[in-house]
Amino acid sequence: MNAVSSNPSDRVNWQTVLMFALGFWLSGSLLLDLVVVPSLFATGMMSQPGFASAGYSIFGLFNRVELLCAALVLTGVLVLFRRHELPQRHQKGSIALSAVLIIVAIIYTYIMTPQISSLGLQLNLFEVPESLSTAMMELHGGYWLLETLKLIAGATLLRWCYRNSCSLV
Repeated sequence: MNAVSSNPSDRVNWQTVLMFALGFWLSGSLLLDLVVVPSLFATGMMSQPGFASAGYSIFGLFNRVELLCAALVLTGVLVLFRRHELPQRHQKGSIALSAVLIIVAIIYTYIMTPQISSLGLQLNLFEVPESLSTAMMELHGGYWLLETLKLIAGATLLRWCYRNSCSLV
């Protein structure tokens, strides 16, 4: 009877899960933004005709990982909120930041990546590809704005969780 009434979330250290998901996600984003994309640009791969489909595959896969991490972060924050393990001053802010993170991941996955990839497709083989269009530049600007927002929100949430875990010990 005791096994039926036991809460399985009591066995999971959500503080650790939350910090691991945030650390993995933010480090993966920084690796992609600061290493992979600049190296693809420097080698000239972004100007190749098949890059739009390859880029969609790379970013589409990473966007799914981002959605998983964002869901873990939101779940962790809600569990910590429910258990009253978040400091009073960070409760509403933590929920808001985790909601911002999942919204950014959804925007990347279902709006930005398909739009950028569709603008990058070369449908006419006989037409000389032009440089980046105005719409593509606007989408890239929006991407970097959302990326900055994601990194600031994620780093703030990670810092709060780390401080909270140090104070619990």
